[in-house]
Amino acid sequence: MPAFYLTLIAVLLAGIGARDQVTIAGLALRQGRRPAVLVVAIVTAALTALFAAYAARFMLEQLPPPARTIFAAIALGMAGLESMVLAPRRDPREPTNSLGALALVLLAAQVTDAARFVVFGMGVGLAGPWAAGAAGVLGGGILVTFAWARPELLGTPAARWTRRLVGALLLLVAITMFLSKSGIL
Repeated sequence: MPAFYLTLIAVLLAGIGARDQVTIAGLALRQGRRPAVLVVAIVTAALTALFAAYAARFMLEQLPPPARTIFAAIALGMAGLESMVLAPRRDPREPTNSLGALALVLLAAQVTDAARFVVFGMGVGLAGPWAAGAAGVLGGGILVTFAWARPELLGTPAARWTRRLVGALLLLVAITMFLSKSGIL
């Protein structure tokens, strides 16, 4: 159960102001709150979280227990760097109202975003890939639903600074995990 709860908290924090959230918020502001957009966003969030859980299960079988923590630290560090460095576009351009195109854009953004790195890393580090995946599905659904319901909040400077602050925190946790497992701390 710790894998579920810890991953859920980490996913909710890492997903604040992410590319998928900004895309959904921009479409909700521009086109209104179309329920089909929310359904596509929830489905893609679930699919990518399950993919991250599957990848974590695969890596869990390959790595010996001492290496799992170091691998999890690397994944969390990558999530932190992604949150700090990659800033989502503020005004997503959607020339069509195609749900298929939206699904492709969301899949591409979510596969490499911080929240899925967290699911992957926590699934390996806590040896609970499916619990972490379930937390990723729930957290991803909450995040895209929030972006759809309250799109005006994601364009604020506070959302951007929160994203960078969480990225720095994830990076600090990753460094601490690595140094602790290496015996330096």
